[in-house]
Amino acid sequence: MSTWELLEKVRKEKPLVHHITNWVTIYDCANIVKSFGASPVMAHAQEEAADMASLASALVLNIGTLTIELIEAMKLAAGAANKKGIPVVLDVCGAGATRFRDEKVYEILESVKVNIIKGNASEIARVTGMEVKTKGVDSGSVDADLSVMASELAAKKSCTVVITGKEDIISDASRVYKVSNGTDMMGTIVGTGCMAASVIGTFAAVNKDLARASASALVCFGIAAEIASEICTGTGSFKNDLFDCVYNLNRQQIETLEKLA
Repeated sequence: MSTWELLEKVRKEKPLVHHITNWVTIYDCANIVKSFGASPVMAHAQEEAADMASLASALVLNIGTLTIELIEAMKLAAGAANKKGIPVVLDVCGAGATRFRDEKVYEILESVKVNIIKGNASEIARVTGMEVKTKGVDSGSVDADLSVMASELAAKKSCTVVITGKEDIISDASRVYKVSNGTDMMGTIVGTGCMAASVIGTFAAVNKDLARASASALVCFGIAAEIASEICTGTGSFKNDLFDCVYNLNRQQIETLEKLA
């Protein structure tokens, strides 16, 4: 299925995407999912996290502002998602920054089935066990072949691994996709990494080929950002234009601008 066909499917099916995500970017994550044509819901309470996941078509977890209570809610929601058979996306936001954060990432990965692990280079390197340091939520330097690192982690965890950066790398162990869409402007506002996880969850909700769904999601998000960067006048208007460009994304734009290898 092509990237355009997947976007059309999202807009037609309007999947419900349940998030337990961080408080810094929760509003942006909800709106980017809505702009793509899907339906976001954010239910963090342990009392309802599993029930909400059982209604959804995908679950997105983000540990950006983690607490013990949120981690417990994530495990309950992921357990329900596993039972229903819907994809679970884990954004390992800030892995490598603190011991507590690392321990909770490993705890989630050992407790439930995660279908897509998403992070920047140093976050994913830390999940593999490498001794790297993440600068808060920004990537640190990683001395490794990122395609190999993604493939090896994907094989070890039987999942899809997404490494975001100037070039996004996606692997399910048998294949490696590289997405070169996007713009440096994405790094000038807070939240594009978190939004990328939400978009991946949105596309994964309508396609069982999770590696292809992840690649198509990042192509669409990157193309919209490229177009927005050409019409904006600064970081504030870039953010608003990004949402508008996602909402108006069309077949010609995708087929002309797609950079997927």
